[in-house]
Amino acid sequence: MDRLLDYSTNHPFLAGGLLLMILVVLAYEIRQRGAAAFTIAPNEAIRLTNAGAVLVDLRSPNQFKDGHIAGARNLPGDQIAADPKALEKLADKTVVLYCDNGMTTAAAQRTLTSAGAKNVFSLRGGLAAWKQENLPVVKG
Repeated sequence: MDRLLDYSTNHPFLAGGLLLMILVVLAYEIRQRGAAAFTIAPNEAIRLTNAGAVLVDLRSPNQFKDGHIAGARNLPGDQIAADPKALEKLADKTVVLYCDNGMTTAAAQRTLTSAGAKNVFSLRGGLAAWKQENLPVVKG
């Protein structure tokens, strides 16, 4: 223990860098665990949809026409911040967001949550995970 203390006093930048890296890793892990609490698997999305949740497809209208989950609304991710009326309609409902692979839903989830929506979930893996589970996709 004495050698560690001596090393830290003789090399303050290295010891400080190590401490900083430990804090960064801890902050990242805490953030990931918090985000994971709001991601759901496809079978959980089905259960929420049957209970009245609204499915929101964040992909472009052309991608939406190529195939989407039945009953989903198309609201491209870039329009969420630009259209406050759409946010007001979703504020009091349970919302399940999805995109192609689940990577772009986090920003939309934060926007909806900051606008007052209480129950906003992200489909883990997006439409790709939905298709991988052999669940139906509607075209048109």
